[in-house]
Amino acid sequence: MTSDEIAACLINLGDKERADHSLRFFKTAEGEYGEGDRFLGIRVPVLREKVRQFREADLSAAEELLRSPWHEVRLFAVFLLVDKFRRKKPDLKAEIMKVFTANLDRINNWDLVDSSAPCLTGPWFWENDRSLLGTWVKSDSLWLRRIAVMSTFYFIKQNHYEETLAFCEELLDDREDLIHKATGWMLREIGNRDKKTETDFLEKFHTRMPRTMLRYGIEKFPAEERKSWLAGEIPPSAGTSA
Repeated sequence: MTSDEIAACLINLGDKERADHSLRFFKTAEGEYGEGDRFLGIRVPVLREKVRQFREADLSAAEELLRSPWHEVRLFAVFLLVDKFRRKKPDLKAEIMKVFTANLDRINNWDLVDSSAPCLTGPWFWENDRSLLGTWVKSDSLWLRRIAVMSTFYFIKQNHYEETLAFCEELLDDREDLIHKATGWMLREIGNRDKKTETDFLEKFHTRMPRTMLRYGIEKFPAEERKSWLAGEIPPSAGTSA
């Protein structure tokens, strides 16, 4: 099936009321991070179901869909690339990554990032040279910085925290709340597996951390610990956390 046929199928699934809600939810007004994006109004589970229907579409079709002006068509393309990446042989994974990295300008909202980085760029860079992530985390692009951070979610699942912690430190002074949320989220995921590693980071940087980053990072801590960190104090138990 061609990209035009797939896009037409997706466009027919649109819902104007949901699309109007998405315009607000994904901050598409002038000056907001999703400025100018266009929505059809298709629920994510519907898009995932359509991936199963069209999963044999070739990579060129996926790339064409990734260039669509419609947000949900691009999200479908991301789901399709991830599905192919999970199922394909290692030599074809490089071709999938080539398509993805050639179209990074189309990964331009947090759901597109979070649907691809942990399960496509993350596993790719786990197995390959990671230096590009270090370039992305310093980028002027909000979305490249978030891709870099969210890619390390895969590393965290392998109980490897080095890049995540380095990126969290690198981005302490970032101006974007979406970066604060991502770094705080990744710190929380580290803490879920190794609380001492997270609290060691907090001890060094909690007074510099953006409030959102700190709140996300300590979300699963006991209430009294959260209270101490938010007050700029190190809880007595922090140094002995398992």
